[in-house]
Amino acid sequence: MSLHPRPSPHPRRPGRAAAVLLAAALALAPAGPAAASAAAVTPHDDGDLALRARLQELVDRPDGPPGAIAVLREGERVRVFRAGVAEAGTTRPPRTDDHMRLASAAKAFSGAVALRLVDCGLLGLDDTVAGRLPALPAAWGAVTLRQLLNHTSGLPDYSAAPDFLDVIRADPHHVFDSRHLLDFVADRDLEFAPGSRYQYSNSDNIAVALMAEAATGQRYEDLLDSQVYRPLGLTRTSLPSGYQLPAPYLHGYDVQPPDPPEDVSTRFGASGSWASGGLVSTPRDFSAFAAGYAGGPLIDDATRRQQRDFVAGASEPAGPGANRAGLAIFEYRTRCGVVYGHTGNTAGYTQLGAGTPDGRRSLTVSVTTQVNQRGNPDLLAHLRDVEEDFVCALLTD
Repeated sequence: MSLHPRPSPHPRRPGRAAAVLLAAALALAPAGPAAASAAAVTPHDDGDLALRARLQELVDRPDGPPGAIAVLREGERVRVFRAGVAEAGTTRPPRTDDHMRLASAAKAFSGAVALRLVDCGLLGLDDTVAGRLPALPAAWGAVTLRQLLNHTSGLPDYSAAPDFLDVIRADPHHVFDSRHLLDFVADRDLEFAPGSRYQYSNSDNIAVALMAEAATGQRYEDLLDSQVYRPLGLTRTSLPSGYQLPAPYLHGYDVQPPDPPEDVSTRFGASGSWASGGLVSTPRDFSAFAAGYAGGPLIDDATRRQQRDFVAGASEPAGPGANRAGLAIFEYRTRCGVVYGHTGNTAGYTQLGAGTPDGRRSLTVSVTTQVNQRGNPDLLAHLRDVEEDFVCALLTD
């Protein structure tokens, strides 16, 4: 696969780049190759056309994404819905094998690695930072893997640290030592007593990946391959260290009317988000992961019961319906029923991946601009409504 994307059609503007990043930062039984054999079905009936029209409404907004793609999966049957274009200035539609940034949906993948290791006894949910990562600050020592996974750890968020943001402003393509990202907040105490409340933090999943490495002696990237990619048949998912995207890819945009959309697909490198948000995947792979992670044999029943011990807390951005936080997974309780999954947003991309409790059905919704409560609450409310319509289609078809 090529790692050399086409140049952005828009010139870089450092001031806007910093603003985009600040918005983002403040913001072992195989399950089978589900992605490989699924056949895509083109929307054709009235219900399908209505869902496509809902995506088109997002794209048609002045502040909406240039492109959107949604995938509904039920076993071998895959329905694909798309609106807009994969790249502004072209007529190419978004496709299921286009690469895209998963943003914080990558946290579900680090959760999958950790929970697989819990299954086989190499990690425990009550293992502590002090026990597994003694080089981290002693003040963080009582934090457990469970608290990292459900964002009740109290770890300060490295991605909001002034020194980290200064590096990004100076060089958006800076290659970080991903295993030392927590150094940016190593001089800080916990934000609150572990387990006392929910607070979403990018630091949590960095620590999760470091725990997985400490428990196995293997690189996190290799654990992703052995524990997630291969069991689920994901062939186009990767964790890069640089800023480039494999071709073909969905171009991501900063949309600030009345200015034309600005291509920010390769504006920032992935090493600064690593296990908290650096993954690149495709709609096809992402939908296969969403099914395998929400239910099914990827995680055993005893571990999954603990994963679904929910606390009050929403994903970032909030997903459809009422949100609650589990262990690297969120419950989305909609008017039509419950799905489990994760969202994410970063410069140019917003993601939802979710599946049914039995893992037989899944959906993904991917749009090519960053959408969150802080940046555009009205667009987020619209997106959540559209996502809920797709959940209803998934559960009632």
